Amino acid sequence: MDVVVTVDVVVVGAGQAGLSGAYHLARAGLDHVVLDHAPRPGGAWQYRWPSLTYGRVHGMHALPGMELTGADPLRPSSEVIGEYFASYEDRFDLRVRRPVDVSAVREGDGGDDGRLRVETSAGVWSARALINATGTWDRPFWPRYPGQETFRGRQLHTADYPGPQEFAGARVIVVGGGTSAVQHLLEIAEVAAETTWVTRRPPVFRDGGFGEAEGRAAVALVDERVRRGLPPQSVVSVTGLPLNEAVRAGLASGVLDRRPVFDRITATGAVWADGSRVDADVILWATGFRAAVDHLAPLRLREPGGGIRVEGTRAVRDERVHLVGYGPSASTIGANRAGGAAVREIRRLLTRERVGSPAA
Repeated sequence: MDVVVTVDVVVVGAGQAGLSGAYHLARAGLDHVVLDHAPRPGGAWQYRWPSLTYGRVHGMHALPGMELTGADPLRPSSEVIGEYFASYEDRFDLRVRRPVDVSAVREGDGGDDGRLRVETSAGVWSARALINATGTWDRPFWPRYPGQETFRGRQLHTADYPGPQEFAGARVIVVGGGTSAVQHLLEIAEVAAETTWVTRRPPVFRDGGFGEAEGRAAVALVDERVRRGLPPQSVVSVTGLPLNEAVRAGLASGVLDRRPVFDRITATGAVWADGSRVDADVILWATGFRAAVDHLAPLRLREPGGGIRVEGTRAVRDERVHLVGYGPSASTIGANRAGGAAVREIRRLLTRERVGSPAA
């Protein structure tokens, strides 16, 4: 029989959102544990490709209570942010347990007083509430097209991107309309024999500043989908691509000339509906990620639209479950705020349970 460890709150994931939640839980004096499946501190940042230097990072925001200062912009972001997260865990004594894989979260046993049962590779925890901060990195999205399995070249996803050096002399098709696709193209084009950019929709480039008002409007669009129970889009997907100096140069040189998505894939490349074709040695799928929430499936939180409906950070179908870094809180600053908001709601829930008052 499993030994069950009892805590007030389990935090799943120790990226930006999970560490923010843990920080606020510690300040609130709530008994909790942080479980992270990664081998070391750094969240998804530890898996980023070496050419993504800290100076090129889009929108990194400091964790609550500790600024990130003096970082060398030429160092890989995986190193800079990994070291920062490790120092943060030490300073606030967050005691993250890793590597721990969470396989399922389900209702506790019959006499478990409304608790959640969190089943993991390191044992079982029983909790009154859960902060889910698993992000998206573990669920890369691979679209499917006719003939994809016949391609004799290499196919890889952003999640496996090694940097531009491995594409020297190759003919590369990059699929995807986001920031990662643009970054990949701009650096691969410097060493590849040929690059082709393919997107489902025409890219939208954002010229000029992106202030607080624009940020709020973008987050509101993502939040609306989550409130309707639809799968969340990233905040970046509704802001457009920043038209910086490097992007302007890519547009001028033709590297960022975009083609609509192909009709099918062949053994040697891709073919469009009009009969045109491009030969390729590599297809790089910069097609984004989906929320890594399969371990929550036993709680049946999904709506008919395919997403988990969230009010603030709280799952509408189960007030014990809070999702941070999900939907509108997927940005780094949003994750910070969501961590604090989740803990405030959890404190109210636990106080209500202890005094036995009815839900408001």
